[in-house]
Amino acid sequence: MHFDLVDLRLIVAIADAGSLSKAAAAFPIALSAASNRLRRFEEQCGVAVFARGADGMTLTPPGRLVLDRARKVLAEAEHLNETLRELTGQRRVALRLAGTTVANSTFLPAALGPFLADYPQVDLQLIERNSPQVLEAVQAREIDIGVLDGTAANREVITLPFRDDRLVLLVPDGHPLAERGQVRLKDALVYPFVCLPPERAMQRFIENMAIRNERPLQIRVRAPSFDAIIELVAQQAGIAMLPETATRRYGVGLPVRQVLLADNWAKRELRICIHSWNALSVHARQLLAYLTPETPA
Repeated sequence: MHFDLVDLRLIVAIADAGSLSKAAAAFPIALSAASNRLRRFEEQCGVAVFARGADGMTLTPPGRLVLDRARKVLAEAEHLNETLRELTGQRRVALRLAGTTVANSTFLPAALGPFLADYPQVDLQLIERNSPQVLEAVQAREIDIGVLDGTAANREVITLPFRDDRLVLLVPDGHPLAERGQVRLKDALVYPFVCLPPERAMQRFIENMAIRNERPLQIRVRAPSFDAIIELVAQQAGIAMLPETATRRYGVGLPVRQVLLADNWAKRELRICIHSWNALSVHARQLLAYLTPETPA
């Protein structure tokens, strides 16, 4: 059995117009050509799609099923057409991803690079938010994918594993805490800190932890990035709280020591967060596959 998309579009047009002549005019196609195409379709299929009458054309019961399938096939064909335009660079694709300071500054760049190289038609907007804000944005469908602290997720969203990390203290060589195996944050708050700018999500978290320990955070200097903070710690400017991943990456060869935090909240599980599978676009699903192995096929 052979038919093409033009046949299906004609059936949809006739069903919407209720008349072969009106559908032919809107298509546009000659009335005789439209009539012949519909007749051949019905003969090949062995199904009368429309009942002809003086008042126009109405769908038969089998015709209603044909119309339903025709609409679905046309919708899928349009989706395929959009995907092909995207793959050939004729249409740009924009994805929105929000993550915590730790995720955006340590793990995500390495994960996003291969995806962006493989999909040059995709433009990615990477936003920094704290975990509750990431969750809120996912629930409101303001972003496609979020990365947040696993403890912040709820049952209204879908979460998948991303990375595990922990927060540590970084101190200069010779500091009183340098030879300690681990320390609680409240015991470190007597020393001046090197910190991120106040608007950064992780910095707000650190300051909230200091408040919970009922001691003010002594901020001696603020720096724009983890590597700048580590450089300042190495120069005896103060101590810092950082992701362990960052201290290993940027602290190599510098006169600094990593001290573990004994607080339970220092161990962090980062998770991917999405609203639902059905809400993801084709490219968002592809991105998800680059971020976590637990993406369904």
